[in-house]
Amino acid sequence: MDLFTLTKSLMNIPSVSGEEEAVGFYLRDHLESLGWTVELQAVSDTQNNVIAYLNDTPRVWLSTHMDTVPPFIAPTEDDEKIYGRGSCDAKGIIAAQIIAAELLRKEGIEDIGLLYTVEEERASTGAKIANDHPMAAKCEYLINGEPTDNDLAIGSKGAFRAKIKTTGKAAHSAYPEQGDSAIEKLLDILEDVRHTKFPNDDFFGETTCNIATLDGGVALNVIPPQAETGLLIRLTTPMEPIRDALQSLIRERGELEILSYSLPVKMLAVDGFEQKVVRFTTDIPHLGNWGQPLLLGPGPILVAHTKDEFVLKKDLEDAVALYVDLVKKLLATNGTNNTNS
Repeated sequence: MDLFTLTKSLMNIPSVSGEEEAVGFYLRDHLESLGWTVELQAVSDTQNNVIAYLNDTPRVWLSTHMDTVPPFIAPTEDDEKIYGRGSCDAKGIIAAQIIAAELLRKEGIEDIGLLYTVEEERASTGAKIANDHPMAAKCEYLINGEPTDNDLAIGSKGAFRAKIKTTGKAAHSAYPEQGDSAIEKLLDILEDVRHTKFPNDDFFGETTCNIATLDGGVALNVIPPQAETGLLIRLTTPMEPIRDALQSLIRERGELEILSYSLPVKMLAVDGFEQKVVRFTTDIPHLGNWGQPLLLGPGPILVAHTKDEFVLKKDLEDAVALYVDLVKKLLATNGTNNTNS
């Protein structure tokens, strides 16, 4: 199966986070037909990571995630691009990695593995489970795939997910003095959040905060007794300064609930590749047992998660060549390299 056909075949299988079972089965069957040993690592009753290898001690692994954000958008194409959900994030990457691995096999290189995870788009649940797999201890380098415009990312921000909850007292809206509005409390807190300057980092850049969700109240004629907001903060520092800043500004007005966090990561720099720091986070912080991390993939992150998601066919082809080159350079190190971590 050629690169573009494999990309579209994967995209044709809906796999919104939590619903990756079918695409995992497809990858298992496809890789087994090519002669790979494939394991399905259970994450839940209907979710499995896909772990494939050619020998018992692969030194270099190619990895990305199988899930997508909603909604499902079926693939279409023209001469230059493949459009649709997962085209660049990250089913085109899966296809490019598999094609690259098969090209390496044709050259007699089999010291490689493939790791495809579930739920990266929500909380990296699959990566957290994969981190304890026995193969992790044998891995020296993990090349993770995300849309980096085919540049080698030498750093990525972390992510801090949290809720701020407020409580009040319900009352008839005609007599507001009898109640206590949880929404007004929350708005006051959010005004402080909007004007808070969080710590930044010279290497990773600016810490940014997205006030992402709002919920509260029961009816238009009731003083709202509860409210909450969801935040996603792109970490450039350890988690604790951000947590402490939020708790300091919330004070007794509400409650901070930390949902999850992943720390910013510095990754391996390799000579001969365009390099940059990216603002998003990946599975990498949760795959710490899988050797030294690298991050590279085709496509622009700015179209991921949008209705107009696409990947250039040329970028997919270039990614195959880059993955082949990168694997060869890493395997040639024999435990030493001319890189900077």
